[in-house]
Amino acid sequence: MGVDYYKILQVDKNASDDDLKKAYRKLAMKWHPDKNPNNKKEAEAKFKQISEAYEVLSDPQKRAIYDQYGEEGLKGQVPPPDAGGAGTTYFSTGDMPGSFRFNPRNADDIFAEFFGFSSPFGGMGGRGGGGGMRSRFRGGMFGDDMFASFGEGGGVHMSQGAPRKAPPIENKLPCTLEEIYKGTTKKMKISREIADASGQTMPVEEILTINVKPGWKKGTKITFPEKGNEQPNVTPADLVFIIDEKPHGVFTRDGNDLVATQKISLAEALTGYTVHLTTLDGRNLTIPINNVIHPNYEEVVPREGMPLPKDPSKKGNLRIKFNIKFPTRLTDEQKSGIRKLLAP
Repeated sequence: MGVDYYKILQVDKNASDDDLKKAYRKLAMKWHPDKNPNNKKEAEAKFKQISEAYEVLSDPQKRAIYDQYGEEGLKGQVPPPDAGGAGTTYFSTGDMPGSFRFNPRNADDIFAEFFGFSSPFGGMGGRGGGGGMRSRFRGGMFGDDMFASFGEGGGVHMSQGAPRKAPPIENKLPCTLEEIYKGTTKKMKISREIADASGQTMPVEEILTINVKPGWKKGTKITFPEKGNEQPNVTPADLVFIIDEKPHGVFTRDGNDLVATQKISLAEALTGYTVHLTTLDGRNLTIPINNVIHPNYEEVVPREGMPLPKDPSKKGNLRIKFNIKFPTRLTDEQKSGIRKLLAP
């Protein structure tokens, strides 16, 4: 079975919710890293184990999977039913993208959710810096030893106040340049947990529709408020999709402009060249160039770039650059001929 969560929390397999809460409260207080400055590494490891055990056993769905399949069942991939389907992407709001996969949350977040606040032990030096305890009360609001004022017996309950908002769940939404040029509709199938009046949670699936507008830029965010999992005393997370651009075979995007690079020979660069391009909406462009094409030459075709997001009837420019292939060697005869031809 791997890790024994019941053993870690020192409870038996029939432990009730109250038993789990009491066990977690006692052990989390005992092994909190801020209370163990002299053996911080060991405390951090135990604190993380205790938090993970509590997170699994206090969630009926995770506990059922753990009881049946063990830790491997939780952390291996268990595909949701009916995964797949034409034009539909499946997500789990707990761990996007992909199918159900249990990734233990940050131990500090579990502690904050359980007690109603982050670690307010400023007087004990707190865990600052990268990835440490994110204290909202970094001044030692509860004096030098918050643990003494809170009490380890578990008899003191603090007011929860307003529900904590779970952090947003962000996921990239890859789009082709064609899709962004013309606009498109993407349908996302998500699975999430919803809670009933008694606090019991059940999985549901929903289809979210995203209307990608012409000209949207990489990094554009589409937010679906509170579409994360529902949990007691926590406002569900917002679900955020972030537009990303897939690489294109011909064009790259530069703001509202499109850039295409053509490979040409030196003879073509000197004597003239006609560019043939298929636009992102399927039209064929023919652009004759009669100028001498030097290595930094750029042909600008107005209004053949990307639509402007605020006014799709207007477009940026198409900029054509050139990669000129120079000959590796010339014969004496060729050199002489070129000198005569290009003589001033």
